[in-house]
Amino acid sequence: MTEDKYLTKLAALLRQAESTENEHEAEAFMAAAQRLATATSIDLAVARAHAARKERRAAPIAKRIEIGPPGKRALRTYVQLFLSIARANDLTCDLAGNSTYVIAYGFESDIEVCEALYASLVVQMVRASDAYLRSGAYRREAHPVDERGPDGRWRTVRKPVHGITARISFQTAFAGRIGERLAEAREQATTEVLKMAAAEMSSTTGTQLVLQEKALEISDFYSRTSTARGSWRGWEGSGRSSTLAERAGRRAADAARTTSAQELPGRRRALPS
Repeated sequence: MTEDKYLTKLAALLRQAESTENEHEAEAFMAAAQRLATATSIDLAVARAHAARKERRAAPIAKRIEIGPPGKRALRTYVQLFLSIARANDLTCDLAGNSTYVIAYGFESDIEVCEALYASLVVQMVRASDAYLRSGAYRREAHPVDERGPDGRWRTVRKPVHGITARISFQTAFAGRIGERLAEAREQATTEVLKMAAAEMSSTTGTQLVLQEKALEISDFYSRTSTARGSWRGWEGSGRSSTLAERAGRRAADAARTTSAQELPGRRRALPS
């Protein structure tokens, strides 16, 4: 399957996910989309490996992807969502210290898939998070807080979870669960491709070797290209979190759809306000 035909088929799956009101069907279409992305990525890797020496082979690229403006609250949860998708699609990423952008390293087709999935899922994440905050359900949970009383002495009181704490907990859990779902779909797709290779070639060694070579090629490109220093630590706030918001975030991720087929291949929506 050529890259254009593959993107067209992926777009069709996304349209089907968008049009159905059945959560189980939406889940199936999402899994199918990720399996297609994985299988096609493997096919393209095999094709690259078998290309004639005189032909110009595709090579890994580095692409900067804007996440959001400096100072936007919970911006790191957007980065966490992008990383969850990137890991399932053979990308290595460098992250800005202020979480305003990421630099993705990998093959162009994989980056396009990652951007398309992110463009849809980030909108769903923010909408679901906004709806949860409007419900006020997080206020049923309280945290112990140390404060100075009227007599000047310190005391511990219980106060409702703050809205920003609830949002960060919700969106962090959403991103994590999306990563789990995509990883499961990727594993299934890889298993299916290796089974097909075994049926056609009586051995999966060749395909496995190509996948290893692809990973090494990206790793080598990253080591030669990246100038990143230090490590990204995700969300570092007060250390507080909301269990209720985390549970709601995972439920929202379970119901999330991969939509916005018109964004393919590679266009991105603006960051939700």
